[in-house]
Amino acid sequence: MNDVNRKKKEGLKRRHRRVRKKVRGSADRARLVVYRSIKHVHAQIVDDDAGRTIVTVSSASKTMADPPGEGSTKMRRSEAVGTAIAKAALDKGIKKVAFDRGGRIYHGRVKAVAEAARKGGLEF
Repeated sequence: MNDVNRKKKEGLKRRHRRVRKKVRGSADRARLVVYRSIKHVHAQIVDDDAGRTIVTVSSASKTMADPPGEGSTKMRRSEAVGTAIAKAALDKGIKKVAFDRGGRIYHGRVKAVAEAARKGGLEF
């Protein structure tokens, strides 16, 4: 791995640690974690007190292969993940969450997941 990529990963880990100092999931307010890879977006709702994942949704699943709408495929998938995670959370009785952006800036696909989850009924 070259020096530039290593520095980028170190920066991402440093920012994620800084976010995680402030954001903690509990039974009352679970944590909505967003992980963004080059191709896909993954979102999960975690209860840190119990140490378990409650709900998980990924754009890599076959149901999210090509969501309808306008814009780029990655953005449409991100919005679909946000809507799906909100629906799954509401089905489990979770309405309030704390948003964990995973060290990424609140922009682009991370923002699309968050706004779609808010439209879907989650409060954060």
